[in-house]
Amino acid sequence: MDIIREKLKLLPDNPGVYIMLDKYSNVIYVGKARILKNRVRQYFHSSSKPDKVMRMVENIADFNYIITKSESDALALENNLIKKYKPKYNILLKDDKTYPYIKVDIKEDFPTFYVTRRVKKDGAKYYGPYMGGVNCKDILDILQLTFQVRLCHTAVAEKPKRECLNYHIGRCPAPCAHKCTKEAYAQNVKNAVNFLEGDYKKAQELLKTKMLAAAANENFELALDYRNKTEMLSRMEARRITSLSNFLDADVIAYTTNGLYSAVNVLITRKGIMQGGTSYALEDAHSDDGEALTQFITQYYANHFPPSEIITSDCCEQELLEEFFRQKFDKAVKLTFAKQGVKAQLYSMAHDNAAEYLEKTIDKIRHKDDMTVNACKRLQDILGLERYPRRMECYDISNVSGVDKVGSMVVFIDGEADKSSYRRFKIKTVEGANDFASLQEVLKRRLAKLGTDEEDRFSKPDLIIIDGGKGQLSAVKTIFDEMDIKDIELISLAKREEEVFTLYNEDSVIIDKRDYSLKMLQRIRDEAHRFAITYFRNLHSKRNLESVLTEIDGIGKKKRAALLEKFKSLDRIIGASEEELAETQGIGSALAKTIKQYFEENL
Repeated sequence: MDIIREKLKLLPDNPGVYIMLDKYSNVIYVGKARILKNRVRQYFHSSSKPDKVMRMVENIADFNYIITKSESDALALENNLIKKYKPKYNILLKDDKTYPYIKVDIKEDFPTFYVTRRVKKDGAKYYGPYMGGVNCKDILDILQLTFQVRLCHTAVAEKPKRECLNYHIGRCPAPCAHKCTKEAYAQNVKNAVNFLEGDYKKAQELLKTKMLAAAANENFELALDYRNKTEMLSRMEARRITSLSNFLDADVIAYTTNGLYSAVNVLITRKGIMQGGTSYALEDAHSDDGEALTQFITQYYANHFPPSEIITSDCCEQELLEEFFRQKFDKAVKLTFAKQGVKAQLYSMAHDNAAEYLEKTIDKIRHKDDMTVNACKRLQDILGLERYPRRMECYDISNVSGVDKVGSMVVFIDGEADKSSYRRFKIKTVEGANDFASLQEVLKRRLAKLGTDEEDRFSKPDLIIIDGGKGQLSAVKTIFDEMDIKDIELISLAKREEEVFTLYNEDSVIIDKRDYSLKMLQRIRDEAHRFAITYFRNLHSKRNLESVLTEIDGIGKKKRAALLEKFKSLDRIIGASEEELAETQGIGSALAKTIKQYFEENL
């Protein structure tokens, strides 16, 4: 605490970001401040604090700070640092989903409609997000069935192409085959856009007509498909809030807390229609609700495109967030604090959802703590580890008879999988099936990144876990000694008896099979095995595919690569038609016929 007291005296009056560290120099919290001196000192005053803040303060051993030009710059930097360090006490949207949108670029001569999960500032139109049981593929199917618009990316070139099946069954006017003028297709696109903006009447009438016709022809499977699509449109229509403007695009965000845990509910309304909603359970260490809500909003919109309006609580930092949206999205987003009327009712609905979610999920959160953070603490105690194993890395090797040898590295942080940090290794120097030597190569390559420019992507682990027994542990210990690694813990987990081997004892450690710490080790070991096996199968199948293709006359290296790029697997190449094979770069109709003939004669 002497270090902290001295640093507190030196804090500036500038805006900036502060970074709290534990005794192992792990980043445990990142916050932003309008005045660094005032904000950081609040944590160390003797005044009473919420339990969740006290838990964090007890773990602070040091802090750093970065001065910024403005508070909005501090907000952006805070968001980036949270993504980078994933601090234990910050709000982390680990289960956040990116919902699908339907995209169309109406500036094109013959626009295509398709599904995307990434919204860009490219001038195209995006409709959505779609959630709550609405299937984007069904929406696209309705667009094509009702308005005859393109769902493919086939180029419309000067030379006409051959019409595809969709043209012959009345689903596409085939502009690529020059069967449709630009003006006629533009009208189709206009009707489709009107539908996406909430005008479902024409589509419903056509689907009902087709359903009755299919039923009359005893094509009951097709009639059922039309009925399901009609019902989906009815559900979407029912979500329209009649007292809302048809032009209202708004997200409604409500935050609630019980002092230890928090929850947020997000309701999404587009063109006056409720698209759906999602709740998030949070554990955070903010001293006030406004700070927590502001941080949630900045993290949420790192993965979602904002609407023109956000209806939320007046405790959030309005001016700061509106500036954040201007800088990040080059868009004016209005924050509304509705006190009455239908918008206030929407906010009340979101708040009720958040409160119920918090009440119903609190036991799950506590159980999750037992399975993750508390399991890490218990593992430290049971094995006598010198440091809390916040970042754990587990390694496994996979091969068959020494062929296509691969290694996997999976990462768990505070007992939870961090899949963005997973890495895989193709063994380069080991001959034959030598798992010990393969482990040594993988660990040497991984540990060589410590202290280099690549350490940002390969953060230093607290604990390395090896899938195996005493032999595997000794093999990796040799690499530790060669590279003078002394501040990373090392253990192995043998599968047969689930024995844990450490560097501190000759004998293995047996952990009770019901203990959460063992279950956590098993999860990370099984995940490393799964990740290695998946990579091995991909390599092995690709190698086998290449060997099959070499037997076909006329298929050289470039054409094999083109087929692999387009079809991805041998099954898809075998199942492809001559026309599909011929469309592959460098193949053509004659060679496509040769390929089909080869598979017919040999498979």
